[in-house]
This record gives sequence, C-alpha cells and structure tokens, in this order.
Amino acid sequence: MSRANCFSAICVLLAMALLPAVAATAEPIRIQVDLTDAPRNILHADMSIPVQPGALTLLYPKWLPGEHGPTGPISDLAGIQMQADGAPIAWQRDPIDMYTFHVDIPKGVETLNVHLDFLAPPEGGQFTTGASTTPDLAVLSWNTVLLYPSGRPSDDIEYAPSLRLPGDWKFGTALQVTGHDAGTVRFAPVSLTTLVDSPVMTGRYFRVVDLDSPGVPVHHELDLVADAEADLAIPDATRDAVRNLVREALALFGSHHYPHYTFLLTLSDHVASFGLEHHASSDDRVGERSLIDPVLNRARAGLLPHEFVHSWNGKYRRPAGLATPDYEKPMIDDALWVYEGLTTYLGHVLTSRSGLWTPEYSREELADVAGGLTREIRPGRTWRALGDTTRAAQTLYGRAAEWSSWRRSTDFYNEGLLVWLEVDSILRQKSHGKVSIDDFCHRFHGGGTGLPEVRPYTRQDIIDTLNGLVAYDWAAFFKQRIDEVAPQAPLSGLTNSGWKLVYDSTPNQVMLDTDVRRKQLDLRYSLGLTISTKKEGNGTGDVKDVIVGSPAARAGLAPGMKIVAVDGRAFTPERMHEAIEAARQDGNRPIELLTERDEVYRTYTVDYHDGERYPHLERMEGTQDTLSDILRPHAQHVPMSQD
Repeated sequence: MSRANCFSAICVLLAMALLPAVAATAEPIRIQVDLTDAPRNILHADMSIPVQPGALTLLYPKWLPGEHGPTGPISDLAGIQMQADGAPIAWQRDPIDMYTFHVDIPKGVETLNVHLDFLAPPEGGQFTTGASTTPDLAVLSWNTVLLYPSGRPSDDIEYAPSLRLPGDWKFGTALQVTGHDAGTVRFAPVSLTTLVDSPVMTGRYFRVVDLDSPGVPVHHELDLVADAEADLAIPDATRDAVRNLVREALALFGSHHYPHYTFLLTLSDHVASFGLEHHASSDDRVGERSLIDPVLNRARAGLLPHEFVHSWNGKYRRPAGLATPDYEKPMIDDALWVYEGLTTYLGHVLTSRSGLWTPEYSREELADVAGGLTREIRPGRTWRALGDTTRAAQTLYGRAAEWSSWRRSTDFYNEGLLVWLEVDSILRQKSHGKVSIDDFCHRFHGGGTGLPEVRPYTRQDIIDTLNGLVAYDWAAFFKQRIDEVAPQAPLSGLTNSGWKLVYDSTPNQVMLDTDVRRKQLDLRYSLGLTISTKKEGNGTGDVKDVIVGSPAARAGLAPGMKIVAVDGRAFTPERMHEAIEAARQDGNRPIELLTERDEVYRTYTVDYHDGERYPHLERMEGTQDTLSDILRPHAQHVPMSQD
C-alpha cells in the first residue's frame, strides 16, 4: 500500500470511529408521548433509539423553523433517564452547548431507552416556549419532547410516533393515523423533519369543520379546540369565508405542497397566543371568545390566512439561510422581509379576498400599518435599516413593548407588507395591468410534486423572477428598501394604488378592535403613548410605550410609569379622551398626568392641543383605484349550506 493509500485508509477509519453510535438499520426511533398529565402541565415521553456501541451524541432541538431563533425550551426538560436492557446508562450534558447530551453505549447494547418529562409553562411565553396546556386541552409540539442523534440531517432520521390521550379527548393533526385504541393513537413513521412539522392539537371540547368545496383538489379542514364547548360555535359566515380562503389561496399560487391541510385553531385565554406555520397544518392560538365575539373575530381574522400562506412562502420556498439540515445549525434571518413580509402582504390580500374582512376594514388595517411605520411613530427608523431588524430578529422576538418605537421591533412583518404592495403596484404599472403579484406567486411558488418539500432561494432568485415578469432595477429597489436607513416609511405602494394616508379625529376601527383585544388605549398618533387598560397584571393606567420625540416624551413620561390621575381625577380611558378634547378646545390648557413609579409620585404636564388623531386611507382624485382590484375576490366563491 502506498503512503497516500495508507493515509486515505487511516482517514476512513478515523471517520468511521467518529460516526455516532446509532445503529445502521432501517428501524425507526420509537417515541411515545403521554398527555394524561397535560392538565397538570407535564408531558411524558419515552424513546427507543436503535444504537451500536460507542460514543453517542443526542441533541435537543434548538433552532426551530418559523421561530427564527434558538428558542428550543431546554430549561423545561426534567426527569431525563437513559437505560439499556433495564440497566441505567450514564449521560452528561455538554459543558458549552446546553442542548447537547453525550452517552457512551456499552458493548452488546442495541437499543437505548430514553425517558424525559416536559414541564409545559403555565402562562405566557411564545411559540413552543409558551403555554400550551390547560385543564381541558393541550397542543403538542414534538420538538419539546424528543432528543435526536447528531450527525445526520433531520430528513434522514425516522420516528414512529404514538400518543396517549386523556380518556375523553379528541385530537387533530396532519400526521397519518394508523391505529387508535385504549386512549393511544399510533401514527405512520415519518422523518424527524415531518414530525417536528406536525403538531397535535387535542382537548375535551373539539370540533372539525370541513372546508372542502367543488373544484378543490385535496382535503382541507379546520379543527377547533376550546376550554368551553360554547366557544366552538363558529359563525356560518366565518366558516364560509375560511372555505373561500382555501379557494383564493389555490387561485393565488396555482399549486399546493401538501397532501391535505389542517388548520389547528386553539381557543383559550390560557395558552400563548400566536400562529406557527407548518407544511400541511398551522398551529393557531387565539383568545377563547375569538369566534363568537364579533370584535375579536374581526381583529384576529388575518391569522389563518397568514399561516396558510406560509405553506407556500416559508415552508416550500424558504430563504437559503433558513433551510438548515437539522435543529442545531444556526439560522440566518436576513430574508425575513420575504419570509414574513411577503406573507404579511399576501395574508392581508387573502383575508380581504376571502371575505374575512370587508374592503373598508382592510383599508383601515393598511392605514394603521402605514401610519405606525412613519418617522413620527417609528423614530427608530432614523438609525436602523429594515434589513437590520431581520438580521437581529432572534433578539427582537418577545421583547417588551417599552421603547419599541425607538428600538424598532419585528418591523419586517408590516414594513414588508408595504414593500411588497409597492412591488405589486410596480408590476401592474409597468405591465399596464397585465402582470401582478399573482403572476409572481404562480411562477415563484408553483411547480413541485404537491407534497411537502423545501426549495431554498436567495435575493437574486427573487430579483430574477421579478425581472422575468417586468424589467426593472429590482436590485436597486430592494437595496434601498431593505439595506439602507430610510427615515420615511415606504408609502409609494399606497399612492401608486390610488390611495393616500390621512389623519382625522374619527377613530380607526382596527385600532379600536386592537385596543379591546389587547386591553389598551392607543394614543400613539396624538400624545404619543400606549396605556394598559387591564384590571389585572399590568394594571389600568400602566404606560406600555412612549414614542421618542412625542408630546408625552417631551413632557418626561416613560414606559413603566402608572398614570394615576388625569387633570386631577382618577385615570380612566374615558377621562383621558375628555382631557385631550378639553386641551384641544382650550389651546392654553395642558393635560396634567399624576404618575407613580417605584413608589414615587410626580405630575407631568403634556402640552398638546391637536385633539384625537387617527390614520385612514383616502382616495386620490384622478387616479386608478388599483388597491380595490388587488383586494377583490379573485376566485369563485361557492355558497355552502349550513353544516
């Protein structure tokens, strides 16, 4: 053997020695999750992992798709035990990476049994680190209850999952059921990627709403779970609008990338409120009365469309920096202005086209989005580019509201909406109405097998696709909108579409609804602050945020203060409105606010006399109303009889 061949052989042997001690077999990892203790916020999991003797490294999922950060709730793992043939096996956590566990597998051992408990947070949080259980329901995110062997892509690791439920609970999931008996559900084996991508929603009060209609090629359904049966009473109009959503989305994209689709909608005030996208389902969580209360129904109507769009934009087409092979490699969030920004725009469009929003309400939403991104309301844009908010997304999610106007938050959602509205308007203008964002979606998100897969892309791919539709300097456009500090909000999409942003004293309906949902008083456009109206937790009068440079900021107010009195009387939202009006009528009279912070009481005078102020959209005379065409229904809506 030559020296070169000898060296090569040594390298091969070393490489083999470094391979994880996972058995080279087609046998899947078996995982059994027990939810019978979910009402006590404890989930139990048992795994049987085929192994071979030697060093084994097990990982807990750290970087989760859709969460845009290292959010795996490792601190909530407990009771970790490992055994083989009934004997304990020692394990050790890595001293640097808390998500990594090292195990030495003895000779003769072929299966490693791992038990762990997940202590589900009781309240608050977000995504899979947030509350997910109540006495009558639970949402299982598989990434919270499993370990996986390092050294292989998640696509190449197979799991055979099963689930034990409380006796009278029902469930919904995109996973294929192979058996269901004695309170245990068995699912078909899937890759780790698919398992993590397939949450299970379960509970005592459960309802399935069929969304199928003529011409829809695959099955869609809306699964509901709630803390009370009365909360499952979805209005007929809402049900039909969600059916229309399916038809509108398929018309928009001209394709689908799932064998079937399940909206998993949790209705509870005691789980984390959010939406999280998956290929063939979405984990959507809203307040318990969100279907039966007209204000909450309207205010949260955009959630299902947003997460549905993600099946195409985010799951199927995914930025290259987010298309990682496992849950250990860090994700790069640079393209969230597409992943989340384009999704926010398309979600808004579909919410309108489906009838979940009226055209008037849709415009009010756009007005609040646009107004909230102006320099006066978002002064942080004078120092921070939109692209930096995407790159730093992992540090911005979950941040408190305090000083968010100066820090900037996850603005790539709403500002991305305005950027993509502008893209849509340019496509329409340059093509004289022959090309729109719908054509981009067909070309960029179409094709494929109809089954879940990931097609990564770069910014250049976006630019090339747009240039294939309409020749334009898209590279310069995105550089200016994304990479450069831009003190002024990108409002050209509105004006190109025949509308302009205006302000008057008439309340914006979306803002009123949001105030009800969030229990707050939004005075950003007048005094420049937001105040809590909760009677518990952060109590009534607590200042949530103050806009730098606003009248409230100039007076010395700051987040964390509690407004105790307004013009000498105890604070109420009504008295705050009355004080603003009184100061408008008497231009010499300031607004006096008595505050408390850290047991110190002080009075601040706010010199503001312009009255209530809210954003709206107004038609521009002599222009074409392109916006109404964008938001009108594009698919045939089929009236459905009552279920």
